[in-house]
Amino acid sequence: MLERVDRLIAWTKSHQGRKLIRFTAVSVVSTAVSVVVIALVYGLKIIKGEVEATLVGNIIGAIPSYTLNRRWTWGKTGRSHVRRELLPFWTMAVLGIAFSMVGASYAKDFVHTHSWSHLFNTGIVDAANLVSFAVFWVLKLIVFNRIFHVNEEAEFDAHLIDEEESIPSRAAE
Repeated sequence: MLERVDRLIAWTKSHQGRKLIRFTAVSVVSTAVSVVVIALVYGLKIIKGEVEATLVGNIIGAIPSYTLNRRWTWGKTGRSHVRRELLPFWTMAVLGIAFSMVGASYAKDFVHTHSWSHLFNTGIVDAANLVSFAVFWVLKLIVFNRIFHVNEEAEFDAHLIDEEESIPSRAAE
């Protein structure tokens, strides 16, 4: 068991491990942004339609997703390249949002054919939405690794080393 833990810890320090951890962290942040925006615009009746509020929330959530993934996950700086970065990112974001909305629509139709409680129905719709985003999350990871591909792992590792060196060590305490 300890050997597995040691391998997992070593993997988290590898190029791919850190990239996946960062991609996951960015997904958590962008999902939280989307949820808050949807809760505000729909909950406060700024936007009355569920679909429209979801669309706005997910578009706003995609903005920190792009910025954080580009800079933190893949270590890119400078101006974004429209054809190689922006266009593929927004294409995937729109597809993910559309896929999620289709999944939620099917769940909504499904729950309206049954006489379950609203709380249970909400859980089914939310689960369909999360499953849709989870499927697209894996696809986005694969695609974004190609979009933001750093030519050499050594370049990315140098970025990580520079970042670690900027964090004060515990030994100095």
